[in-house]
Amino acid sequence: MTKKFLKFLRNSLSRREDRKLNALKTFGHWLFPNYRFSWPQLDWWDDPEFNEYLRKFEEPDGFNTHRKWMLLQLLRLTSCVPGDTAECGVFRGASSWLICAANRSNKNYARVHHLFDSFEGLSEPSVLDGAHWAKGNLAVGEDLVRRNLENFGNIQVHKGWIPERFANCENIRFSFVHIDVDLYEPTRDSIEFFYDRINQGGILLCDDYGFTTCPGATKAIDEFLEGKPEKMVALDAGSGFLIKGISTATKDIGIGQYL
Repeated sequence: MTKKFLKFLRNSLSRREDRKLNALKTFGHWLFPNYRFSWPQLDWWDDPEFNEYLRKFEEPDGFNTHRKWMLLQLLRLTSCVPGDTAECGVFRGASSWLICAANRSNKNYARVHHLFDSFEGLSEPSVLDGAHWAKGNLAVGEDLVRRNLENFGNIQVHKGWIPERFANCENIRFSFVHIDVDLYEPTRDSIEFFYDRINQGGILLCDDYGFTTCPGATKAIDEFLEGKPEKMVALDAGSGFLIKGISTATKDIGIGQYL
């Protein structure tokens, strides 16, 4: 242990980036043995506009930056898909801000962005949701969200518990839908409503998919997609997406048989 600690100190004091990273990895494994680090030499970490966006929402040192970047990239795939956009579960509006920015920049379609939220936090978790969440978690007022999105027009806020306000949009088609409601029942209600209303080539992204803290959300999505050609593509930093009309292999493609 003494030798490992001395090596950690030497690496920590080094000017070399690779040795500092090794020190960080060593310290991280002492605190959280199963944590997996990633390489820091990523172009998007230095993207000035994206970093300014992260600062706006106090996210530069948060745990959501990878998923926000992925959201921004997936929006690019729908630039030529007709339809509005929607988010279920808005929190402070950080994801909707990116969606609205993509809508504003789109030269092909004038989209309306629809926001669905109670602004009272989570509903009561069920037994399928585990023990991580409690009723009222993640509550953010509507006024804050509206202020965060005040630079954008073409938004409609549908305040209420999911799925109460979905009827407002029953005749609307969509190009991009972001589901971020953490729990089984609202996730199930959301994908049941929006799946048939997403145009070919459109994307449904579930922020909570694949997180052990949100087992109900993952279960709701997988259950709904049984028998459907699309399956969720799980992303490495959490969340998952499907492209409407694109058949996808199941999660279990059997790599174990080749090991």
